[in-house]
Amino acid sequence: MKTDLQLKHDVEAELEWEPAVTASCIGVEVKDGVVTLAGHLSSLGEKIAAEQSVRRVGGVRALVVELGVRLPGEDVRTDEDIAHSARSVLRWTAGLSADAVQVLVEHGHVTLRGAVDWPWQSQTAVRAIAQLRGVADVTDHIEVRNKAVPEKISRDILDAMRRHADREAQHIQVTVHEGTVRLSGKVHSFAERSVARGAAWAAPGVRAVVDDLTVE
Repeated sequence: MKTDLQLKHDVEAELEWEPAVTASCIGVEVKDGVVTLAGHLSSLGEKIAAEQSVRRVGGVRALVVELGVRLPGEDVRTDEDIAHSARSVLRWTAGLSADAVQVLVEHGHVTLRGAVDWPWQSQTAVRAIAQLRGVADVTDHIEVRNKAVPEKISRDILDAMRRHADREAQHIQVTVHEGTVRLSGKVHSFAERSVARGAAWAAPGVRAVVDDLTVE
């Protein structure tokens, strides 16, 4: 098991390795395997890239993000410009119908509403908007219409986890209520935790995922 000092070094090295991140703008603290990122970055896309970088590091038990977004002057856009760009991007994004998602922009903060058939469509919309210049934050209020039998959702998730990481699937419990999946049990790393969450989100009929997993 890594010490906090070793884990801090690995996280800092991974941030340095990620070309989409300015590692010098991020402070890293580690206590009992819990990593905290603090600082200010120049875009929401860079913030997301930093979070994803840390999740790739073995030994991370949890991640606390205290990163703010300060847009450089050349990236500042009016809310009207952002709204036009967002609607255009969503129309050109494969897998989304033209009117499935509505966009609200206030001071660079984007709220997405609407209804889609699958969870991945909601995630695709959020990722597309997060990469736009001028966007400081994205809030996802998109509903998922597709309904499925809870037992089938649970079975599909466990089958997917066994395909990805059979050892972790043996220690994870999945419960489903009205489309909300709750994951509980123990995994061995943050990466394994991400596998479980990804499998849950990919299951048809899932509207939300509650992560109660603990990292040993």
